[in-house]
Amino acid sequence: QVQLVESGGRLVQPGGSLKLSCGMSVHISNFDVINWYRQAPGQQREFVASIDTDGDSRYRESVQGRFAVSRDNSIHMVYLQMNNLKTDDTAVYYCNVNLYGKDYWGQGTQVTVSS
Repeated sequence: QVQLVESGGRLVQPGGSLKLSCGMSVHISNFDVINWYRQAPGQQREFVASIDTDGDSRYRESVQGRFAVSRDNSIHMVYLQMNNLKTDDTAVYYCNVNLYGKDYWGQGTQVTVSS
């Protein structure tokens, strides 16, 4: 019953911007930390960003200053604003939450950065 659904992924040119959304079921509390991960073809998933209940966020070094995560607790939505996209940002992006020691993942949304 825990569900996360990502959306917003598309093809974008290098230097472009894109905003991803993650809709969350009501089982995911506003007190929970929500994470964004990504997985490029042939690679393992890697941490991208996270946001806590207070809106404090953290980022992997390679996206610092370019990406911004936010949340709207009233509608159980989390967002990932991606600016100045680079080819290396190409990946399937996932939102994630850990509840009672178990990780839950969305189905992912494809972001392709290419000319």
